[in-house]
Amino acid sequence: MASGSSFYYSFLFLPTERRRAITALYAFCREVDDVVDECTDVGVARAKLAWWREEVREVYHGKPQHPVARALAETAASYGIEESELGEIIEGMAMDLEYNAYPDFDALKVYCHRVAGVVGQLSARIFGYRDPRTAEYAEQLGIALQLTHIVRDVGEDALRGRIYLPLHELAEHGVTSDDILNRRDTDNFRKLIGFQIARAHEYYDRALALLRPAERKAQRPGLMMAAIYRTLVREIEEDGCQVLTRRIALTPIRKLWIAWKTWVWEWRSGQG
Repeated sequence: MASGSSFYYSFLFLPTERRRAITALYAFCREVDDVVDECTDVGVARAKLAWWREEVREVYHGKPQHPVARALAETAASYGIEESELGEIIEGMAMDLEYNAYPDFDALKVYCHRVAGVVGQLSARIFGYRDPRTAEYAEQLGIALQLTHIVRDVGEDALRGRIYLPLHELAEHGVTSDDILNRRDTDNFRKLIGFQIARAHEYYDRALALLRPAERKAQRPGLMMAAIYRTLVREIEEDGCQVLTRRIALTPIRKLWIAWKTWVWEWRSGQG
């Protein structure tokens, strides 16, 4: 896992076994995501995802070849990671080969669930929980994180010919697909991004409301990610939602500071 990643800072404080398991999970997500992002030939990308589906099958029924798949094989049973769940993540990545845009939020939410909600649930399972409501918290948090990614990466996605903002909402705000693909930074576009940011905050709030106090200690890595990403989305707001022409990012030292501060705060709260 790259040392500049927000996830890296969130996982630093985990015990070794759990850190190894979450690193394997996120390495798997990175591998299948890179297939879609880096393959310019759709046929090749589909073939590679098919290969990964077979690797997932081998994790549970044979001998996987890829180092990441072998790492998953060592931890999947311990944390209840199911074959169908890894398969659903792959299906989410495969949606990028079928869709360059999503008609409405309901369609986008399916994508967010597969590529982030499922990952959130598996992550929470690795961190450990007892209350079943924590699974729903993790789903909502995963979607919030993905919505933050979508807002941050609008400009980069436009260069790839992709629009993750729901087309119905573009029309409601007087923005066209061509406006985004040609990176026209208009007042209407910024209002559209403000609307997307408000939705992301709703998902963060919904997630945190579902997490019971007794579960917060174990779920600190997720809370650290939430703190880092909410800081990022607030930075985007303060910058005037100019995501078409620039990419807002937090420095590594700031991410580490936010992660450490959240860890300490949650630890102190748990002592009360």
